[in-house]
Amino acid sequence: MKMRSLSACFVALAGFAVAMGAMPGHTATQKPYVIYLSNNFVGNDWRQQMERVANVAVDKGPLKGRVDLKIENAENTVQAQINSLNNIIRQKPAAILIDASSAEALNPTIKKACDAGIIVVSFDQTVSAECAYKLHSDFDIMANNQAEWMASILGGKGKVFMDRGLAGAPISEQFEKNFGAVLKKYPGIEIVGYFNGNYAAGPEQEGVASLLAAHPEVDGIFSQGYGTGAIKALQNADRPMVPIVAAAFNGTGVTCAQTKGAKCWLGANPPSLSAEAIKLAVDILDTGKKPADTTVLFNSPGLTTDMVDAKYAPNSSAVKIELGKTVFPDLAPGLSLPVSPSWVEITPKEASGT
Repeated sequence: MKMRSLSACFVALAGFAVAMGAMPGHTATQKPYVIYLSNNFVGNDWRQQMERVANVAVDKGPLKGRVDLKIENAENTVQAQINSLNNIIRQKPAAILIDASSAEALNPTIKKACDAGIIVVSFDQTVSAECAYKLHSDFDIMANNQAEWMASILGGKGKVFMDRGLAGAPISEQFEKNFGAVLKKYPGIEIVGYFNGNYAAGPEQEGVASLLAAHPEVDGIFSQGYGTGAIKALQNADRPMVPIVAAAFNGTGVTCAQTKGAKCWLGANPPSLSAEAIKLAVDILDTGKKPADTTVLFNSPGLTTDMVDAKYAPNSSAVKIELGKTVFPDLAPGLSLPVSPSWVEITPKEASGT
């Protein structure tokens, strides 16, 4: 299937909004759509924020009064989510949203939902079922932009450490591959060491500290996780700060803003994908029109301390890391940024649950 960028997605959603005004779809006097969100894991900040944003989004803006949202958290196994989905299908909801435990194993159950006339939208960890819509961040573009920023800020030369993420995780392998592909264009940049950050600050700090002991000179660090572990390792080793790419967590942004000499680019995979999935389902239900493409890729703005000219992907953008404006010292470090879709205002406090 043809894949679309975030800008293309906004055009499509805008088209749905026009259609909603022109067609006799759902009206204010009708009951709200019953929509289930099936989530297989709640053991990290991202998933918890994702659920909070979904709940807030249906209570304000264009979705207010339109959706009766029910969230079902299955145990973190494929079979548990299949069992949960089968129970949901028996309730005959208008739509099911899925943050999936497996790209393939849920497909027969999803087909059962589609055959029953239920709209299925998978997001974040998506499925491969042809009848389901898939919404997720464009990690290829994110990795490209992070690596190009690093190459630009280093002037095309230097020694860097590379995070391999979590062993065996497809997204980790995707980032490492894309980082490496960009750096091949800059022969003056050398990867002198690899570590497994495991998407946790502790292992990241340990990995960078070990590499610093073996390679005293380093000019940049690629983290797939928090980045704060890498900064702490540099500080503990009494080394100067070097440019770091990492994920767009609030605590990372605050640390980058408050640490002398820190230069950062943070790639965003927003939990508000849950709200985008709800809106897509509602648009389809309202209009009866289904988008031609079943996959929509979101290219969210990155956050950076240093706005530099680089070979970013088309339609990419970045926002400046600013305390109290784009990062928030008084909110949880695990808050993922940005917190709100463009079509509804969700505050950082609402997203963080404070």
